[in-house]
Amino acid sequence: MAYAPQQRAYYDADSHIMELPDFLKAYADPEIRDEIPSVSYSASVVTEDEVAVIMDQGGKHSAEHVAAQLAMGDALIENSKEIQALGAFDKHDRVIANDMLGFKKQLVFPTHSLHMPFSPSSKIPDKVRYGGARAHNRHMADFCSIDDRLMGVAAIPLENPALALEEVQWSLDNGLEAMWVPHRLAGERSPTHVDFNPIWSLLQEAQVPVVFHVGGNPLQLKPEWSNTGRGVTKDWMGGGENVRARDAAVLHQGIETFISMMILDGVLEDFPDLKFASVELGAGWVPEMIVRLDHIHKAYSRVDDRLRGFKRSPSEQIRQQFGFTPFVFEDVSRLIDQSNDDLYLFSSDYPHTEGGRDPIARFESCMKDVPQASVDKFNSGNFLRVFPHARVTADK
Repeated sequence: MAYAPQQRAYYDADSHIMELPDFLKAYADPEIRDEIPSVSYSASVVTEDEVAVIMDQGGKHSAEHVAAQLAMGDALIENSKEIQALGAFDKHDRVIANDMLGFKKQLVFPTHSLHMPFSPSSKIPDKVRYGGARAHNRHMADFCSIDDRLMGVAAIPLENPALALEEVQWSLDNGLEAMWVPHRLAGERSPTHVDFNPIWSLLQEAQVPVVFHVGGNPLQLKPEWSNTGRGVTKDWMGGGENVRARDAAVLHQGIETFISMMILDGVLEDFPDLKFASVELGAGWVPEMIVRLDHIHKAYSRVDDRLRGFKRSPSEQIRQQFGFTPFVFEDVSRLIDQSNDDLYLFSSDYPHTEGGRDPIARFESCMKDVPQASVDKFNSGNFLRVFPHARVTADK
């Protein structure tokens, strides 16, 4: 018996690989392999000791460990977490995990490996940044190739538009099904710059979405915000390198800025069939952003020729082109009431701890009074609008 009830379809907008140390190096071009960093676990709940045990076992979980995971049955998602989870890094084990989870499809993101390719540092040479992205994308394509339920996510840094376009084309040619771009400035350019139009055009034609995810922008505020004279606070894991309370409070600001600029600069207007998904960045901020953008559009159309020429309001653009994954603690029914039921996507975050022990129950508990048609949109329909190629035959 699978975790997800089989009488309903669940499409999972967020899951992860837990990378081993050589995740990038093993798939990097030989001429840059020495310049590609090993995966670091310094800002993670994963410890170097448990990684060392796995590497001593040939980069695999022991047979005994796998057997214990299998014995969990439909409680796998409750108890199988982080790098110890079934299928966390082994693609063959992931097939078994998928059988036990029961989701129709699952977007697959990395966890630790994009610190360098997505770094905002201007000191990283293009050959290293894009070489790291290519290594990631090769590994992701390989990991997902064994099971068509896995939808691999490509990493696309935007610092160099020509190289970014090349990486998008390679990723499309090799079966990756979403393009993750950092939700920040693209070096000295806005991501809305016309230099990126060939990317948006290519993805619109291919019907492959642009996705955003936590980690696509620095997790922490600038250090000056912690200079309070009160001492340094700890992050959510009790250390200092991950998200602190003050970081979590404003985590949405980067993605809200990115989306606002994409709309106000006319990218969604110019590419009306291009789809987007904002993943693991919450959704509580979305209804107010929609109201604000509609107000700005109305007020500034008097002086802004581009805004005056919009054929669709910002709220219409967002409704038609975007999906958002709420955090497991957010009230989906309230979000629907404050906006509409076309926007929100189910996600499990498997095997991350933040996804909770029973995400289906958590989300359904706040949607008891929501019409079943809206619940179905949350579980599957909205995902299929954003990812039209994902529909499995049985759901057609």
